[in-house]
Amino acid sequence: MKRADVSAGTLATVALMRAGVRFTPHGYEHDPATKNFGLEAAEKLELEPERVFKTLLVEADGRLVVGVVPVTGQLDVKALAAAVAAKRATMADPKLAERKTGYVVGGISPIGQKTPLETVIDETAILYDTIFVSGGRRGLDIELAPDDLASVTGATFAPIAR
Repeated sequence: MKRADVSAGTLATVALMRAGVRFTPHGYEHDPATKNFGLEAAEKLELEPERVFKTLLVEADGRLVVGVVPVTGQLDVKALAAAVAAKRATMADPKLAERKTGYVVGGISPIGQKTPLETVIDETAILYDTIFVSGGRRGLDIELAPDDLASVTGATFAPIAR
């Protein structure tokens, strides 16, 4: 398996370094034909898919909220709305997500977003010593402790996956 260059910094890795958070970058060769970015990362990095989390943006009562859930499941939009005390929530427009985060779809990291957004991490993350999230570009994941992810993003944990 060919590994992609991980030396190039992203907004996410810079934010983690500035915050003094320990993390390990993991690069892989992204296949442009792939549409399920999280499962691709799990497969190419030879990881348990339950430890790889995807970053999804939702509009909840008119504000953007980030949901971080395992790639093996789906975001429960109603549960995310409840977690942030919103009445309604829908998936955000991908172009809006890219504009607000500074990342492209498939490489949106919960860390180092251009506009810091309220973030909720699925509670299953705490079952693992470390989890993997997007490092800010396709072909780069970051391994870090769930509590460190919550700390650097100001996130809370809640049951938001199904």
